[in-house]
Amino acid sequence: MDEFHKIKRLPPYVFEQVNRLKAAARAGGADIIDLGMGNPDLPTPAFIIEKLIETVQKPRTNRYSASKGIPGLRRAQAAYYERRFGVKLDPERHVVATLGSKEGFANMAQAITAPGDVVLVPNPSYPIHAFGFLMAGGAIRHVPAEPGPEFFQALERAVHHSIPKPIAVILCYPSNPTAHVADLEFYRDVVAFARRNDIFVLSDLAYAEIYFDDNPPPSVLQVPGAMDVTVEFTSLSKTFSMPGWRMGFAVGNERLIAALARVKSYLDYGAFTPIQVAAAAALNEETSPADEAREIYKSRRDCLVESFSRAGWDIPAPAASMFVWAPLPERFRGVSSLEFSKLLIEKADIAVAPGIGFGEHGDGHVRIALVENEQRIRQAARNLRRFLATADETLHNVVPLKANA
Repeated sequence: MDEFHKIKRLPPYVFEQVNRLKAAARAGGADIIDLGMGNPDLPTPAFIIEKLIETVQKPRTNRYSASKGIPGLRRAQAAYYERRFGVKLDPERHVVATLGSKEGFANMAQAITAPGDVVLVPNPSYPIHAFGFLMAGGAIRHVPAEPGPEFFQALERAVHHSIPKPIAVILCYPSNPTAHVADLEFYRDVVAFARRNDIFVLSDLAYAEIYFDDNPPPSVLQVPGAMDVTVEFTSLSKTFSMPGWRMGFAVGNERLIAALARVKSYLDYGAFTPIQVAAAAALNEETSPADEAREIYKSRRDCLVESFSRAGWDIPAPAASMFVWAPLPERFRGVSSLEFSKLLIEKADIAVAPGIGFGEHGDGHVRIALVENEQRIRQAARNLRRFLATADETLHNVVPLKANA
């Protein structure tokens, strides 16, 4: 039987191959140190859980909720944007609550994409940035992930050579997977380009609060005129260690927000009301729990970079996000990122995400998530050291290793 049309547009899910190997290794008794999925392991702050428990016991909170988010939650998100970025939002016109930023991106794609519409997406990039539009019938044209001159050169080529002209450009800074960061000057240039060429900007700011070295990432909405063309997506998953709660937001341009709200009104009744109330409490807290989480991720980053370097794998330290974007060790530069990820599971009991899963320009790298404590990270480094030390003997007939310099 033929595959369904939309399913055929999706490539095999690369991460599933790693997940199967990881599950098989665990079934065989292996102690896999899982640094693959960006699934925060830190506990949700107690006051958020207490607010959920308090609310769930109240009458009528079990009923259908509001698809675009209860008013108190949208007001809390608007207050957060004014407090954090100095951006004023009307909770009625500029804010929609989403079931995580991933759902928001996917449904925005459904709302604005006509068959064949072209969208500019970084490569490598978080998969939903491209495949949300592919599933909606759009076409993807890739641009560099790093916010530099080549990014704008690619935008100019795309506008001049794409038929039809692109309808939107996707941004994600701090980046998943590369951990690149962008400054306001970059955003000013993007907004100017978008307004000049009549295209939308869709910004994924899920890692706004996971930054290091006292350099908080800006919002593109801080740029004057950005509201004319931009919607930005945020999430409570990483900021408040609430990944399974599925709570996020889309904010910005009134026309785009209205389109997203209309699509969502046909698809869902919003998150469970007690979750929305607890999320509002999180956003309204004067002392952000993200401060503590940020310090933990920074300590893990430093531990991983230092211990992996001593084990023989030099990795650049990211300036933000909960990910390390690691070029393959020199000896393994002739191996695909998927094959290297499989070797790490089989030979070192370490799981990472192969870069190829984020686009063909991600090959040659793996993404390492900071989702294990420092003791486990050091154990991973010891496993890695043994693997690298014996690679010549154990892998010479398996994969092409580069000769030592």
